[in-house]
Amino acid sequence: MSYRIRYTKKARDDLRRLYVFLLEKDVRSARRARDAIAKAVDFLQDFPFSCRKADTGNPFLRELLIPFGSAGYVALFEIEDNETVTILAFRHQREEDYH
Repeated sequence: MSYRIRYTKKARDDLRRLYVFLLEKDVRSARRARDAIAKAVDFLQDFPFSCRKADTGNPFLRELLIPFGSAGYVALFEIEDNETVTILAFRHQREEDYH
């Protein structure tokens, strides 16, 4: 079974913010980060339940860890139904929390 991946406006804004932050420092790193995130999101199409639970009270709210450099990124997502995964937010692992 393959899930359809959707992005909230917040998640898209987060991706832009993270990309622009790196782009201002190193174009090559920004592209590699973008590719790492895209590859990780592809993983969700087949295995969303393999990611860690973000909330013990909600088994459908999960986090995908995305390795990159010495830290990486985290994608907060919800398994909506048997066909859809919605990505709610992205953050760098060194940020305090989702905003």
